[in-house]
Amino acid sequence: MSGLTHFDERGRARMVDVGAKQETERLARARAAVIMKPETLDMIRAGKITKGDVLAVAQTAGIMAAKSTSGLIPMCHLLLLDEVGLDFRLDEQRSAVEIEAWVRNHGRTGVEMEALTAVSVAALTIYDMCKAVDRGMVIGEVRLVEKSGGKSGTYLREGEQQQWPRS
Repeated sequence: MSGLTHFDERGRARMVDVGAKQETERLARARAAVIMKPETLDMIRAGKITKGDVLAVAQTAGIMAAKSTSGLIPMCHLLLLDEVGLDFRLDEQRSAVEIEAWVRNHGRTGVEMEALTAVSVAALTIYDMCKAVDRGMVIGEVRLVEKSGGKSGTYLREGEQQQWPRS
């Protein structure tokens, strides 16, 4: 077979058995961006989007999405999450909302998909709340920034600084 873990010897999809894996602390950080018109970014900052506080709603949506990942992504394990957080940064030069999520648990499998799902749904929520004033927004740059724990150890995207463990 191809060496892909989500397929059995006959090429059929399967959920990986993680029962024998060692429980370790797992962390993942992911980022995404929503690029928009400068006027839209100004409206978000000023709280003038008629649907409400864009970043507060996107934060809640991102947390809920991380908790729901196993129901959205086939073959993802249902995980008990210890921590989910999101931060937003308004980038004037790019006219973008930068989104970062971190997810942490103590378990047998990583939380990368939960962090990636959190930033993706937060970005979609920003789009939804602002589409009446800017249908040309672009969601992009969804990426894993950092991962730690488990047999494969630590991954840190080139050019990034490690944020875990926090002091």
